[in-house]
Amino acid sequence: MHLGGESTTSARLWSLVVTNKVRLHRERFGALAAARMWLAVLADNAIRGARGSARHRRAVRALLRMPAWPAPLDGEGPAYICFSAQDWWYHNQAHSDFQLMIRVAEHRKVLLVNSIGLRMPTPGKSTQVLRRIARKAASVAKLVRRPLPDVPNYHVMTPLPLPFYGNPALRKLNAVLVRAQVRAVSLFLGIRNPVVVATIPTAWDVVEPMRRRSLVFNRSDRHSAFPEADQGAIAALEDKLLRGADHVLYVSRSLQAEDAPVTGERAHFLDHGVDLEHFQRRSSLPEELAAIPGPRIGFFGGLDDYLVDFDLLERLATDIPEASLVLVGDTSISMERFAKHPNIHWLGFKPYAEIPGYGSGFDVAIMPWLDNEWITHANPIKLKEYLALGLATVSTDFPEVRHYADRITIAQGHDAFVKAVRDVLENGGLSTPEGRRSSVLSSSWDSRARQLMDLAEG
Repeated sequence: MHLGGESTTSARLWSLVVTNKVRLHRERFGALAAARMWLAVLADNAIRGARGSARHRRAVRALLRMPAWPAPLDGEGPAYICFSAQDWWYHNQAHSDFQLMIRVAEHRKVLLVNSIGLRMPTPGKSTQVLRRIARKAASVAKLVRRPLPDVPNYHVMTPLPLPFYGNPALRKLNAVLVRAQVRAVSLFLGIRNPVVVATIPTAWDVVEPMRRRSLVFNRSDRHSAFPEADQGAIAALEDKLLRGADHVLYVSRSLQAEDAPVTGERAHFLDHGVDLEHFQRRSSLPEELAAIPGPRIGFFGGLDDYLVDFDLLERLATDIPEASLVLVGDTSISMERFAKHPNIHWLGFKPYAEIPGYGSGFDVAIMPWLDNEWITHANPIKLKEYLALGLATVSTDFPEVRHYADRITIAQGHDAFVKAVRDVLENGGLSTPEGRRSSVLSSSWDSRARQLMDLAEG
């Protein structure tokens, strides 16, 4: 497996290939022959580099300062500060921010800054207001921690934000306060001139004046489409990040295409990965799942009212009464509407470590999304997690899922979705469990993190 891409695309790997030619020549034929090889390879890469090839320019630098033997591939590199769109302490840890930064922390020092938010929860506009405020306060109270003993370079902090994003003056004050907290923690951790990765648009006011090696905008979603946000203010911050970032990463090809006039060559598609070791089918099921009669139609993930089509879930339960509908995940709404359906089983939030055990008990997995702007530009991580578990999957239609039409059944409309689920329960769906898993074996988070590092560090 070529981490970061093949040698024809990865500048890091290409420079290693080129310098190893000289090293091997010296080992086999002596210093004089190696000197001739060095001159020939240097001239070749210099000419190609002068024509604009970044990987050949990288090779020239490597040849000019190459040691007798290869230095470790990682060496001493810059630290990373990631302004996440999620909160480590109460969101699903499968999110790409967390997965990428955990892998980066295996090679670099990482400070993950938990979400500074898009809006202030307000009665009448937001659900579960007191719960949201309480859990954010609990997150702030954790200060700075290293939550993974096996990854000591991974640090998590939650700054205390002032969530006023519509007022420019208050937003500026909030940025000063958050930046001061991040700088204090960075000083304590010995982080200087970091690579900054921003996923949430409200980080722009914080990071704009920060000293940094490079700025990467992880454009995971169109956050200005979030229904509870001040969409005008968030859209303006997104635009500033798009223009001010050194690199813009996308998981949605449709969103990348829409932003192309602004981002140009700074845009890069970095697809989601999957934790292949974690998402393997388990032979033993959690007791509460095993007690639910099959066949089981299953979903794991956030049950948010701006993402999930709850009317479609009720249709499934009504039209396929012989099956059990199992929902695993936290929710932003009341689930009382499902109490009248005896075959709907909401099991609530489960830790990331337990998710594969629940997924292993699904006969068919579903992605029942709403048809809105948010989903149009989405690329759900669970798509690859379902495939890694070998699950037959039915999804509503959205642009990114069409790239998996050979493995995932796509349905448009409630009637078609119900029929597709019934058909998959009967015939096992597209491909086979082994075929579905093998289709994502090259999509590890380790390779995605290496691509991010190659890009951010030049």
